[in-house]
Amino acid sequence: MNLLYRILRLAWKFIFFQTMRIHCINPDVIDRPGGYVLAVTHLSHLEVVCVGVMARRQIHWISRKEFYTHWLSRLLLNLLGCIKVDRQGVSVSSIRSAIEHVREGKIVGIFPEGGVVRGDELVIRGGAIKRGMCSIAIRGGVPIVPVVVLGVDRLNCVGPWLPFKRAKVWIAYGEPIYPPDGTRSTRQTREQLADRARASYQDLYAQLQRKFGVRDCDVP
Repeated sequence: MNLLYRILRLAWKFIFFQTMRIHCINPDVIDRPGGYVLAVTHLSHLEVVCVGVMARRQIHWISRKEFYTHWLSRLLLNLLGCIKVDRQGVSVSSIRSAIEHVREGKIVGIFPEGGVVRGDELVIRGGAIKRGMCSIAIRGGVPIVPVVVLGVDRLNCVGPWLPFKRAKVWIAYGEPIYPPDGTRSTRQTREQLADRARASYQDLYAQLQRKFGVRDCDVP
């Protein structure tokens, strides 16, 4: 974890634990050793912060190219070890960079739904997911750790950031999903791995509903 990442994480952690009530399932999974793909649901752009403050290791997030247009944001993202991706095309260089990262034992964070989604597009409701994470996992020889984050869609105003922990965030970490040994990255193997991941997301959502009383109508 580089110095800038460490400073920002500590600052956000202080803010979060003064303002949020974070309810977790299986939080120790995120600090497992070795490289892996951290695949997080995407209701808001704040999942990066929520998951980042909970992890003791640095996460190298795959970030879309639109966030690199301004020189300051570009500098910050580069210093934080993010990986730029073009969502409109096949970003071969981004996939290769992510594969190198996980092979080096790092965590690569990705949003497999491809962007902020709602309703039936949510993977927790059976929505589609991109296959990039499957390519990285198979070619890197590492597992996918699925993560469901709920409540972040309500953090886009001032109220939740005031003290006294009035805002709630729910996070469920799934068990690592390993690609079969010796598997090549083909359309079929990526589809199979994606199906296993989708089933895990739906199971994690069900666990949050059972354990914390999260209602489906509370999720946009």
